[in-house]
Amino acid sequence: MNAISKKTIDVSSLITDRVPLNDYQNIYGDMSNSKSIASILEYTPSEEQKNNIEIVNKSFQGKKGVIGIIGAGNFTGATILPNLKKINANIKYIASSGGLSSTILAKKYNIANSTSDYHQILNDNDVDLVLVTTQHHMHAKMTIEAINAGKSVFVEKPLAINQKELYQIIDAYNVNNVNITVGFNRRFAPLAKKMKKALGSSTTPINIIATMNAGFIPKNVWIHDMEVGGGRIIGEACHYIDLCSYLSGSKVISVCMNAMGKNPEESTDNASILLKYENGSNAVINYFANGSKSYSKERLEVYSQERTLVMDNWRTLKGFGFKGLSSSKSGQNKGHFNQFQELLYQQENGGDPIIPIDEIVNTTRASFAAIESLKESKWISIK
Repeated sequence: MNAISKKTIDVSSLITDRVPLNDYQNIYGDMSNSKSIASILEYTPSEEQKNNIEIVNKSFQGKKGVIGIIGAGNFTGATILPNLKKINANIKYIASSGGLSSTILAKKYNIANSTSDYHQILNDNDVDLVLVTTQHHMHAKMTIEAINAGKSVFVEKPLAINQKELYQIIDAYNVNNVNITVGFNRRFAPLAKKMKKALGSSTTPINIIATMNAGFIPKNVWIHDMEVGGGRIIGEACHYIDLCSYLSGSKVISVCMNAMGKNPEESTDNASILLKYENGSNAVINYFANGSKSYSKERLEVYSQERTLVMDNWRTLKGFGFKGLSSSKSGQNKGHFNQFQELLYQQENGGDPIIPIDEIVNTTRASFAAIESLKESKWISIK
């Protein structure tokens, strides 16, 4: 499909029929006798655009905490499984498309079942928590399937790569008693929690400057493909939209994004994202891929009530004007362990989600709005 959409393969000569969607039985009713080579089902897409999204906020009953993982790539092997091992998570399955990479990880981490068919996970009543760690274009589809199977879901960011996918996820979530968590691990980092505590519960607006020295990735890598990876703004910068929302204690109401170059593409990875919050807070996220590898990869500055916090690369935190906080150092910790520890506790004991669903949706919509802003050269409101 990707090759067809990019027109690197031309299949027009194979199309023998065009049939209205309502008449699909004309094609599928008797395929053995059909002389058709390729048929196109035609339909008129709805132009109706949702502005207001109804989300059901829930608290959950505890379950067994039996995990099935869909996806066995580098991130799963290098980050997710080592952290799950530390908390003695009960992992019953791991799945990969070919079965080989999942089998290698299953042997390494003593996981009972490796499969190339993730539906085995969805059909197993023992599993109540599914981790989706596949390429981005599969996140929404597999999340919806897991929700409809009655499983709670942890999905690596992004939750979805377009509005249609997001609405479908919300519709499924609203009618099933399950939990959705997205891998916004930065808010669980020890230094992020220290920053949140230092800022306190005041509703006073704050200013945030966040810099992601993301590093260069060649254009032919899948993350840049808007249909597969969603681009690095939707696929990666969402981390910092969530973090800014966490620290401000508010939701994004409008977004403006500017990108480097005279005619930047929507897949840009050199951009500045401006966020306006309900409580009056402002944030700017500088997501750059053209910086030096020797410079810090992530840096965060927060300005509040004549006080300043500066976090450098998840190793150091300096406070200026804060009583009892001048500096703090640690080994680099981006919050993955805390995230999974809190998630598994919530899954087994019940209670509120570790990230409220309305915040997850707001962050996701803000990432979409950033791309829309770039294309339309204006601020985009989020209702």
